Amino acid sequence: MYKKIFLILLSIFSLGISIAQNKTKVDLSNPNATIYTHLYFLQQDSYQPEKAAKTMHGLQGKDAIKKAIQLKKILDGKGLNVIFTKVPNNPKFSDTTAYKIGNHYILFPNRMPEISVEKYGDKWLYSKETVNSIDRLYKETFPWHTDWLQNNIPTYGKNKIFGIQLWQYLGLLGLLFFGLLFFYLFKRILFFILRKIQFLLTKNSSNRITVTLRKLARPLVLLLLIYFLKKLIPSLQLGLSINTFLFLAFNIAQVVFWIYVFLKIVKVLMTIYKEHTKRTHAKLDDQLVPILTHFLTGIVIFLGVLKLLTLFGIPATSVIAGASIGGLALALASQDTVKNLIGTFMIFLDKPFHIGDWIEAGTVIGTVEEVGFRSSRIRAADTSIFQIPNSTLSEIVVNNKGLRLYRRYNTELGIRYDTPPELIELFINGLRDLISAHPHTKKDMSDVAFTNFGDSALKIMVDLYFNVNDWSTEQKAKHNLHIAIVKLAKLLGVEFAFPSTTVMIEQFPEKKNFDLNYDINKSNTNKEIQKIVSELANKKEDLTEKQNHIGEDD
Repeated sequence: MYKKIFLILLSIFSLGISIAQNKTKVDLSNPNATIYTHLYFLQQDSYQPEKAAKTMHGLQGKDAIKKAIQLKKILDGKGLNVIFTKVPNNPKFSDTTAYKIGNHYILFPNRMPEISVEKYGDKWLYSKETVNSIDRLYKETFPWHTDWLQNNIPTYGKNKIFGIQLWQYLGLLGLLFFGLLFFYLFKRILFFILRKIQFLLTKNSSNRITVTLRKLARPLVLLLLIYFLKKLIPSLQLGLSINTFLFLAFNIAQVVFWIYVFLKIVKVLMTIYKEHTKRTHAKLDDQLVPILTHFLTGIVIFLGVLKLLTLFGIPATSVIAGASIGGLALALASQDTVKNLIGTFMIFLDKPFHIGDWIEAGTVIGTVEEVGFRSSRIRAADTSIFQIPNSTLSEIVVNNKGLRLYRRYNTELGIRYDTPPELIELFINGLRDLISAHPHTKKDMSDVAFTNFGDSALKIMVDLYFNVNDWSTEQKAKHNLHIAIVKLAKLLGVEFAFPSTTVMIEQFPEKKNFDLNYDINKSNTNKEIQKIVSELANKKEDLTEKQNHIGEDD
């Protein structure tokens, strides 16, 4: 009697516990509970698909069960492992990143945003959009041959070794063979296509670009291969843990290859741009090549690392927010560096000078050798180096002598006081003829005149403009003019004065005055002057050749 009562009470108690457990496990009160309910009742040791089907919105019976099972297979096939510690359990949760207004949660916003749960009344269910997308997602995840493989695999092929069936091992080997064949075949094809595109766009067959394109073809083929493998792997139905590992490895490799591809694209673009800058006269754009290369490389690496972090479950918004806060702190700690960087961009935008220009920047005078991220390097005439911060250089007054249309030359020639007026006139006319005959002088902007009486010489002003592009050619032009002036003075017998004291003895027994015996009546004077003028005019070819050579270097 007591034994029967005890068994009845025990049965009732067990039934109560079972009912209580069922009620607690079928929980649709929040996103966490709904997703757990769906996945829990489709596990092998707790398989009750009719309970998992209760999470489907708008479906009942066999249709709901079918959709619930298909959704579980989609998640397993894509290696999408739900981490329940990150799924909210707030019944009033509202996803601020969703496009819909209301209570809504997306399980995998980056990899599969179509799957979400939504609150309907007091229950959280898989959304209407998710339920409608299951058939399409299932077909995309599992190609047509998936069912064929399952139906045609012999019994011994389903034997397991380390949790993986034999036919799945064979499938992995087949994919490996397919990958190797695909890589070696398409690498050559893709390289040929890239070469054709490069030649059509740039008409350039540089060896550097060819080598870079060959290196670029490899990761592009690997990216295509990863794309196909990600499509084929789910058909092997390897299981959630293995698929999670494989897809994580594929995604990491994909990001790494994309980083490599974009770095090579930057290199190709910068190589093409560098070839272009060699054909331009300006040299500042040559200096822009390494700066742009470093800048674009930094952007590619930053975005690549950002994408890698998201693969490990770190939200992109958190990374960007952290980077922004860190960047702000770094900017506050290094204000001078930021100012110099802004100054660098202003220099490249305004282009106040070019590499090789002779400039005056404050107290610094010299040739611009380099414009870097932080500072510019200027070499003075004594070969010393001035390193000027770009923030300073972008704010001060810069006198760019390298952009002069003409280079002014002004000097005074001092001749002796006892030079006859007729010889002075002849000498000045000869100087004018020399300036007119010089191949690199501005003819309508020159002047020669007897302008002053100095302490120990008669002053003759020579003012002219050289039509040359650079400092070294200007010195060569001066050299030719100076040689011609010295030859003219020697021909005429004109002597240049220097500070001295001359004692003139006017009267002394049996002594005569010192006579320089100037001879200005030589019959061939004009002929000799013309000879000197012709020699100077013939210097044009030498200077033109030098300027052309400098232009080619630029």
